[in-house]
Amino acid sequence: MIEKLIKESTELLRDLIRIQSFSKEEDRTANLIAQFLGEHGIKTNRKLNNVWAYNKHFDASKPTILLNSHHDTVKPNSGYTRDPYDAAIEDGKLFGLGSNDAGGCLVSLIATFLYFYEQEGLKYNFCLAATAEEEISGNDGLELVIPDLGELEFAIVGEPTEMHLAIAEKGLLVIDCTAHGKAGHAAREEGENAIYKALPDIEWFRTYQFPKVSEVFGPVKMTVTIINAGSQHNVVPANCTFTVDVRVTDAYTNEEVVEIIKQHVSCEVKPRSVRLKPSSIDKNHPIVVSGIALGKTTYGSPTTSDQALLSIPSLKCGPGFSGRSHMADEFLYVDEIRQGIEGYIAMLKPVVGL
Repeated sequence: MIEKLIKESTELLRDLIRIQSFSKEEDRTANLIAQFLGEHGIKTNRKLNNVWAYNKHFDASKPTILLNSHHDTVKPNSGYTRDPYDAAIEDGKLFGLGSNDAGGCLVSLIATFLYFYEQEGLKYNFCLAATAEEEISGNDGLELVIPDLGELEFAIVGEPTEMHLAIAEKGLLVIDCTAHGKAGHAAREEGENAIYKALPDIEWFRTYQFPKVSEVFGPVKMTVTIINAGSQHNVVPANCTFTVDVRVTDAYTNEEVVEIIKQHVSCEVKPRSVRLKPSSIDKNHPIVVSGIALGKTTYGSPTTSDQALLSIPSLKCGPGFSGRSHMADEFLYVDEIRQGIEGYIAMLKPVVGL
């Protein structure tokens, strides 16, 4: 069965690569995924460009594992020397846009779902979700369908990690701050200079150390990246705006970090969003223990994925190498599809009771 799954998965990935599927334009790859599952006798659900399905013997009294990856891609960069949609195989490499990020992960998870689909007596149900808009952290991808998926116990999110175990992922906050002053003429003792009012807050962002430090990531990191004030040389500026990039660890929620910031600075603080949350899974969780037993290593991922939209324990893991993502002439080793399918199945078997 494994060999058949590997062959089918390789061909499915080639078919996906041949279809342009930029974020928000994934309708045709969604059609293909639904058709592929339908040909295996699997009933699918769909909302916009998100497709999901459940194992044949789904039992509402059992907990459910989410298998998730995305089928949207970025646009090909200008450095491509070959057709991004050709899906050619040369020297053991499958070339094409989205092959590594995250096509190999997606087809490997689909194959894993097929492997467990008809099995009876499992300790867990399976929910497979092939979702859209991951590359732009869009609202109409995984986040849109989470309420429709039902209660979930934990998730495996397919992203290229060389099948190692990303047990935590940093969250992201982008915060716009405004220091308010009062305009006046620079030649006279007039007004309140908003730049001067902003300086103590900027210094606080530079030096503050959050009390809790993540075992995986270390401290929360805050960086002032943009500053704007003033209109001309002889006018005291009434407002000074600056932007802070905050990388939140699993030691805090985004909301907690925003509250701490507001308690310590005098400027107006407006987070653009608190959606992209830090995520983690306990190192003693059965799926992590199973992966470690297979020789996988654990680490914290600095890159953001759809994990950030989940409020359940989640493990980021998949075939491929993160450094190939979004590169010119993107590729995946064909053998990495085998590694993905065999690796996922081997990790899940003891967890679901096989």
